[in-house]
Amino acid sequence: MRKMIMAFVALIVATSCCTKAEQACTEGCCKAETNQVIETIMERRSIRKYTDQKVERELLDKIAVGGINAPNGMNAQQWEVRIVDNQEWLKNITEAQRKSAEGTPMAKQFEDPNLKNVFRNAPAVIFIAHKPGPCTQVDCGLMAGNMMLAAKSLGLGSICMMGPLGFFSKPEGEPFLKSLNLSEGYKLLLCVGVGYADEEPAARPRNNEVIKYID
Repeated sequence: MRKMIMAFVALIVATSCCTKAEQACTEGCCKAETNQVIETIMERRSIRKYTDQKVERELLDKIAVGGINAPNGMNAQQWEVRIVDNQEWLKNITEAQRKSAEGTPMAKQFEDPNLKNVFRNAPAVIFIAHKPGPCTQVDCGLMAGNMMLAAKSLGLGSICMMGPLGFFSKPEGEPFLKSLNLSEGYKLLLCVGVGYADEEPAARPRNNEVIKYID
């Protein structure tokens, strides 16, 4: 009788341990199908609407450092990063672009009553410049990708842009380009707007048929 009782107790303990182990697995660390990096990649979206909330510089620092840890040709690191979260600067360059666009088809974008700045109203903009070379455009693209994934992982939205940078090559844009204080020989390539998202766009379809194995 005593042996039967002991066996019954052992069975209960074993069942209890198994249940706790299964619960721990469900809660996180040992779920084989969970991969935070892949989830972040699949959940990232290009955000075109942002709240007015200021992005903490601690988070911007993490995004920038994540960017410069991207792979790059020969580890030459021929890139420079400038972060602008000064709302007056963003307002001024938007007004300058507005005046420059008067009388042209580009003026239509400034009719939007919700327009705050030409960088999709992002409260912070990360400018990426490169020293033109055979690899540097790819390097900076990888950098921007890192930044956008870092932003997503920190609860922020982002968008990669090139369009607004055309203004910097105009005489009216020269003061703003100069204020970025880029090193000699470096040219603006692209920028990443960052902020707290005010939208949740659905994923756009991707064509998986472009992926093929060559046996």
